[in-house]
Amino acid sequence: MERVTLRIPKQQIEEVERMVETGEYPNRSEAIRSAVRDMISEEGTDQERPSEKRKRRTWAKV
Repeated sequence: MERVTLRIPKQQIEEVERMVETGEYPNRSEAIRSAVRDMISEEGTDQERPSEKRKRRTWAKV
């Protein structure tokens, strides 16, 4: 497994920490891996052409 360093707004990290504290995820890394898996899965089931995906893609709210 590779290590990746990224910057995430404080509010989003606080939400991730809340999910860890409530036992939804064992740690921050697993919560973020789960989000990435969901994103990849969602993209993989879409039958749109790549150019159409780019047009509808939205950035995460901060």
